[in-house]
Amino acid sequence: MVDAVHAEGGKIVPQLWHVGAVRRLGTEPDGSVPAYGPMEKVKDGQVLVHGMSKQDIDDVVQAFAQAAVDAKAIGMDGVEIHGAHGYLIDQFFWEGSNQRNDEYGGSLANRSRFAIELISAVRAAVGADYPIIFRFSQWKQQDYSARLVLTPDALGEFLQPLSDAGVDIFHCSTRRFWEPEFEGSDLNLAGWTRKLTGKPTITVGSVGLDGEFLQFMVNTDKVAQPASLENLLERLGNDEFDLVAVGRALLVDPDWVLKVRDGREQDILPFSREALTTLV
Repeated sequence: MVDAVHAEGGKIVPQLWHVGAVRRLGTEPDGSVPAYGPMEKVKDGQVLVHGMSKQDIDDVVQAFAQAAVDAKAIGMDGVEIHGAHGYLIDQFFWEGSNQRNDEYGGSLANRSRFAIELISAVRAAVGADYPIIFRFSQWKQQDYSARLVLTPDALGEFLQPLSDAGVDIFHCSTRRFWEPEFEGSDLNLAGWTRKLTGKPTITVGSVGLDGEFLQFMVNTDKVAQPASLENLLERLGNDEFDLVAVGRALLVDPDWVLKVRDGREQDILPFSREALTTLV
């Protein structure tokens, strides 16, 4: 796969990801093993989520570092660490899922310690010049209205230690890229992140479609039609962000980029939930 992408002049980056406490008991492989997360969860006497010890945390940190080393060894052009959407790293970030009373709980600075140690370990493992992308979000799959920070100052305080630990690019996940992140400015999350850290950012969120993804989780018959990219291109031209991630539009139509490039927007396919269960 790496060779095929490089042969076409592309770059390829794997996403390193631990789902944490959202893993359901019985999920294979090792279905009898409980999920791991910041806090223990027991139901009817059965441990559904194992609250991670310091040794568990160290083991996961080293596993991420080794995965990054492996990615580099096979020719990947960087790695992306998934710290968003209510998965393991984000479960440590969010006070809704992290009520630990040790150095990994309490303030947001403490709740960020796991991510900082993990990023630092990856950076040490791959060297200074290997790109590290970090994906984060305000919203969680457990609570779409959740917010880690409420002001630009708080966002800067949250991001700077992650940046210092070794992040090169921030992937700023939102459900709708065009929405302002804070009152008083049109900047979205990627725009604010770029402004506050000086690092390149990736924007994402319903790019190229007229409906955001949550609508398709509650209404299986809904179809998202292709949408204008004018607003996106204007923001990109204003240096609000540096890169654009495309999800569902590309999932349903692998030729999306070519069609946009060639001005064939009328040929772009609409998105329906069926695309999530169909291999193109």
